[in-house]
Amino acid sequence: MTSERLEAFSDGILAIIITIMVLQLEAPKETTFECLYKMTPIFLSYVVSFLYISIYWNHHHQLFKIAKKINGKILWSNLNLLFWLSLIPFTTSWIGKNHIENVPVILYGIVFLMSEISFLFLKYNIIQLHGKDSNVGKDLRISKSNLLFFGIQITGLLIMGINDYIPLSCFLIAGIVKVIELKKVYNYILTKHQ
Repeated sequence: MTSERLEAFSDGILAIIITIMVLQLEAPKETTFECLYKMTPIFLSYVVSFLYISIYWNHHHQLFKIAKKINGKILWSNLNLLFWLSLIPFTTSWIGKNHIENVPVILYGIVFLMSEISFLFLKYNIIQLHGKDSNVGKDLRISKSNLLFFGIQITGLLIMGINDYIPLSCFLIAGIVKVIELKKVYNYILTKHQ
């Protein structure tokens, strides 16, 4: 299998995941601003989830712009990543329906953590295939922002009891950290591969 085929398959799965999330958003039966305010937990969890799926789609695209060779480990690592990402619509819906209760938010955060761990494992397998000293290995080294991401995510999970919205805010901030990292990666790839 070529990296283009793997990327196309992954794009299709991510498009389905976003479609499922959109279909789970139900319009309120009432026509007041108050009913929209009541939907804040649903909409907030949707925004955070959409951000994360977008981040992983972008990172995935950049990853396979650099890496051209793939093997069985990379295929399975990619499927592992897609598995965790496919759980995001479920946890998003669960948070929305239960107005940001502890257990759904904990599972939501765990799914985000596992998605990031899976992505790093995919990256690691690509580096292993190409070699640490290869251009691909040097291009894909793990950045310090990954540690910041994990720190913010874990903080969000640990302070669950203080306020229901704080963990969701932490997940959003961690997502913004990933967007900043993505911008740096994108700029690096543009300058290096022009």
